[in-house]
Amino acid sequence: MLNKPQAPPRATLGRSVAWTATAAWMAVIFAMSSLPGSAIPGTGSEIAHFVTYGVLGGLLYLAISHETPDRIRAIMLAVLISSAYGVSDEFHQAFVPGRVPDVVDWGIDTLGSLAGALTTHAALRRRREAVRGGGDRDQ
Repeated sequence: MLNKPQAPPRATLGRSVAWTATAAWMAVIFAMSSLPGSAIPGTGSEIAHFVTYGVLGGLLYLAISHETPDRIRAIMLAVLISSAYGVSDEFHQAFVPGRVPDVVDWGIDTLGSLAGALTTHAALRRRREAVRGGGDRDQ
């Protein structure tokens, strides 16, 4: 029987924290979507959707990047999962008083998640380059 190599404790902790933060943020989104329409201010809805799902896309990218070394795959999966969660969120709103599902909101959610995943990817890449000493581009 082959033994699977164990991840270092720090990597395991990072993976656990990333997935826990992602699940917690999804719970926050669900809770916000459960608020009746009268409890939500009318202005800035599009920005709120973009930012909320941007955070989700970034967290999912971070969590998925612990599972696969393929960064493009991690970005695509983060956006796909975020977008699917956005669909379920809009469906959920059909059952909340004063709320209605909106395909435009879902589109904004998806764009936000893409922006979040790409931003997180870029930030982590810069961090890795700086740690390796590759941040000096004047050579």
